[in-house]
Amino acid sequence: MTFPIFIVRIAFLWALFFGTAFAADKSVPVLCYHRCGEEVKDSMTIKTKAFAAQLEWLKVNGYTVIPLETAAKYIKGEIKSIPVKSIVITADDGHKSVYTDMAPLIKKYKVPVTLFIYPSAISNAKYAMTWDQLRELEATKLFHVESHTYWHPNFKREKKALSSKEYEKSVHAQLYKSKATLEKKMGHSIKYLAWPFGIYDEDLLLKAKEAGYEMAFSIDHHHAKLSEPLMAKSRYMIVDAHTLKRFESISSGKEDK
Repeated sequence: MTFPIFIVRIAFLWALFFGTAFAADKSVPVLCYHRCGEEVKDSMTIKTKAFAAQLEWLKVNGYTVIPLETAAKYIKGEIKSIPVKSIVITADDGHKSVYTDMAPLIKKYKVPVTLFIYPSAISNAKYAMTWDQLRELEATKLFHVESHTYWHPNFKREKKALSSKEYEKSVHAQLYKSKATLEKKMGHSIKYLAWPFGIYDEDLLLKAKEAGYEMAFSIDHHHAKLSEPLMAKSRYMIVDAHTLKRFESISSGKEDK
């Protein structure tokens, strides 16, 4: 039995954008942090004590922090089940406060964290961690490094400012160079990508797939779901302004309803 070519093409595009098709819309909350500190110096910083309170709340209320890899496999239908109250923690950019402030709490609560890193800053920018620090964190088996492009561009601005050819070249470098550098420095494959500023479009989704990423994440502020594009799974950006009550709403999915 053969199928019309247009049906085959539709099935291919569905698989490309949504992964495993025609299953229940499985979902997992994925949290996105950036920096920790005693004081809030910018919009991306959360007080260390507030982060500690959130980890304690998750523990007391029966949540299980699972690796991003596990959540990705569950969303795609590659594994059948995860703990009922599962949640994922990620941290973007590679700020040194992840090493000084966040890591001690992660070690205390023994929860897995994915670090989305843009390599150009590591061991170069004063605000960023070093490669040795990243390797030290990974050695704990609690932290795992993935890609946040090569130097954290604003793709909307670049698309307006550059010629089509220059823009294509830039996108290619951001996706491929980051992946290659991280794989060389960290010694493992890089499967996942976080879009800088949460910016993406259909062309970028295709380019990420072509570059070899298995899944990518935005900050669209709802649970990551099967029904979303494979290269645009959502996360919640967590900042200091979030009270524990708001954190509860996010974690439980109340804000999605």
